[in-house]
Amino acid sequence: MTEVEKKNTSIGKKAVIAIIVLIVLVAGYFALNFYRLYFAPNVTENQKYLYIKTGSNYDELITNIKKKDIVNSVSSFATAAGKMDLPQNLKPGRYRLKKGMTNRTLINLIKAGNQEPVKLKFQNIRKKENFAAYLASNLEADSLSFINVLDSTALIGKYGFNEDNVYAMFIPNTYEMYWNISPVDFFERMHKEYDRFWTADRKLKAASLNLTPAQVYTLASIVDAEALFDKEMPIIAGLYLNRLNKGILLQADPTVIFANNDFTVKRVTGKLLQVQSPYNTYKYAGLPPGPIMMPSINAIDAVLNRNQNNYIYMCAKEDFSGYHNFAETKAQHEINAKKYRDALNKRNIFR
Repeated sequence: MTEVEKKNTSIGKKAVIAIIVLIVLVAGYFALNFYRLYFAPNVTENQKYLYIKTGSNYDELITNIKKKDIVNSVSSFATAAGKMDLPQNLKPGRYRLKKGMTNRTLINLIKAGNQEPVKLKFQNIRKKENFAAYLASNLEADSLSFINVLDSTALIGKYGFNEDNVYAMFIPNTYEMYWNISPVDFFERMHKEYDRFWTADRKLKAASLNLTPAQVYTLASIVDAEALFDKEMPIIAGLYLNRLNKGILLQADPTVIFANNDFTVKRVTGKLLQVQSPYNTYKYAGLPPGPIMMPSINAIDAVLNRNQNNYIYMCAKEDFSGYHNFAETKAQHEINAKKYRDALNKRNIFR
């Protein structure tokens, strides 16, 4: 091989090597960009969840992500989102974020609508507006939207309830549902839970007491308000059922407190007892028109499985233990009541 040929061969080899290096560099560049775009950690630890409101658009999502500092690189997320058709497949919801999550993972999460459910746990909530506020603090819809559903005569009437007893449809428990559930869908979900709770056995027990499920719930709300300890609930339920069956006024202090809408009261006095309200069981016979709070399941079952006793009267124990003294006769009750009044006076509790 001549010197010229050797020189040309060397130049050719160098050219090939240069081309290969260029290809490797270009491929590496695109591979690195591809990695950064789809597989590099990008989600920060600044937010626990990403919330996408119903009806919001892609631009609003990007603005929210930027405002909440959800990702390290908004531009890489936006580029990846565009290439993965996220703007056309945006699904509202509450999405769990994890530090180091990639763009690809987050985008697929949103496109699939793979939300993390919200856990709702409610019990002992007194009024509908309090319940609506609790729901609004955990779900997307505002409290007014929930109130409108709870006050919708057409909707609640379809399920056999009215504005006074609609609370009886909500069985206190822990439930999982999506953040963006609509108020109507929430209501219908709760009615399914109501049907599931009221088994044939529970309905049979209610009927044996001559009570509807809604009436059992109402009585349970009084029992729960009276009882500090669950083990007293069946005894208190038996006492109130005795009063109902004998046509005696329930004279339940929690109903008077509810009627006066003053939940700071510790001592029900003469003035409070004069309130004109169907919830004042010192004035109106029978059960009030609806529950005074959301009772626990234990309280509901305490009514259905009430203790069969002859008690007519009850009074808080004078030792402030939270337990009660029960009595079959008015004379015994007066003795118990005096002990408690004296204890209140000694502590200067007059309201």
